[in-house]
Amino acid sequence: MVTGNGHDQLALDFVQFSVDSGVLRFGQFKTKAGRLSPYFFNAGLFDDGAKLGRLAQFYAQRILASGITFDMIFGPAYKGIPLAAAVAIELARLGRNVPYAYNRKEAKDHGEGGTLVGAPVQGKVLIVDDVMSAGTAARESIAIIQAAGATPHAVAIALDRQEMATENGVDVKHSAVQYVRDSLGLQVCAIARLADLLQYLEKHSGAGLAEYHEQVLAYRDRYGVE
Repeated sequence: MVTGNGHDQLALDFVQFSVDSGVLRFGQFKTKAGRLSPYFFNAGLFDDGAKLGRLAQFYAQRILASGITFDMIFGPAYKGIPLAAAVAIELARLGRNVPYAYNRKEAKDHGEGGTLVGAPVQGKVLIVDDVMSAGTAARESIAIIQAAGATPHAVAIALDRQEMATENGVDVKHSAVQYVRDSLGLQVCAIARLADLLQYLEKHSGAGLAEYHEQVLAYRDRYGVE
């Protein structure tokens, strides 16, 4: 299940916020898959307290609206760590107080030891991350959660690019989100999708964004998935 599929105001507000924050930019960018993309989304640029707090609001609102059930939040290192913490804070502010945990890349041999930090990983776990490129990070998180005896249940991301994933340098017919949903069995909840980005560009075509609307449409025609 992918929630937030319709063109909704939360998604459009998030796209506007991402543009205003310099996180979503238009031009020509090379993706990890080697494609030339007309847009680039860099969640690492939500880089001050106000932006991170606003980002957490978008996540929390989308998560609560999705109806996904979960007992705790997990943030995969590294980008998922501040996201998980910020989203847990916002959910608590909205009356849904849940524990959270994250992993470190290197195991620690002193103190509490191990690679997991925070609350005990148990029950149904919601993974919070920024974007999903190939599903690799999701598989790693699933393995960590299962090793702890818990159930990986869903993933919340900021943007679903809705484009074909690549495996060993070859385009495949499914997106990373579809792979995580259909092959790994996790629900996926995205604040916004490529379809929302296109609607935003269409709506703001008079503000000098018309050429980018055409470029993103062409990119979707070539690499997009339903």
